[in-house]
Amino acid sequence: MYPAKPGPIGVFDSGYGGLTILREIRRRLPDYDYLYLGDNARAPYGTRSFDIVYEFTRQAVEELFSRGCHLVILACNTASAKALRTIQQHVLPITDPDRRVLGVIRPTVEILGKVSLTRHIGLLATPGTVMSHSYAMEIEKIYPGMCITEKACPMWVPLVETGEADGPGADYFVKKYVDECMTADPDIDTLILGCTHYPLLLDKIRQYTPQNVRILPQGELVAESLADYLRRHPAMERECTKEGSVEFLTTESPDKFDSLATLFMQSPVASSRITL
Repeated sequence: MYPAKPGPIGVFDSGYGGLTILREIRRRLPDYDYLYLGDNARAPYGTRSFDIVYEFTRQAVEELFSRGCHLVILACNTASAKALRTIQQHVLPITDPDRRVLGVIRPTVEILGKVSLTRHIGLLATPGTVMSHSYAMEIEKIYPGMCITEKACPMWVPLVETGEADGPGADYFVKKYVDECMTADPDIDTLILGCTHYPLLLDKIRQYTPQNVRILPQGELVAESLADYLRRHPAMERECTKEGSVEFLTTESPDKFDSLATLFMQSPVASSRITL
């Protein structure tokens, strides 16, 4: 059904945020080829139902498989929360049991035992990710008894995507959500940035977060987890081509995608438009 020869590593997000994951993956693993797909025409996913997020994510994964990817990273917290498990358990065994789809939640959670002394964690994320409680469930599986306070930050993605991340409006909303999270549990010593847009607000988040609280952006954690995965799965590693290339696909206007994607990647981006 899908091309059998080796191909690039697929990276999928509902929009732009996954580019912060791709940027760190390429920094950590520069020799591999990557194919990024942003479903910008149907973004944001955060407010959509589980069924719709699953359907959109499945379509994107199948598109990346059809373009030669054997391994796909869901560089999207909402897709990881609402679609990953179903795809892993019910889609891959039927469509192609030798291909793999990985998410961003587990690599983020796995590090908590090494960095949190109080075992009190704060999660700053989109409403969809918070409502899924995926982080809370994953934490309970790996670190039973660890406390998590989940805080939805609905204004942060619009601030980033409208270019207001450095403006005074961002200060108000960053301080508001960080304060509310820390007030809910003053024992928090680690904050997870549970949305891939949030690294673009990192300087402001640091400004309004107590100095004793560690902040965890996801890019480096996911990149290191992927490197470890490829080391432990040599058969999959051989299915990933290595010419150091990157290609960008979007379901929106390439001109619109490229201008904002360049901000996320911190280097020029030229994309092609596709329809899912």
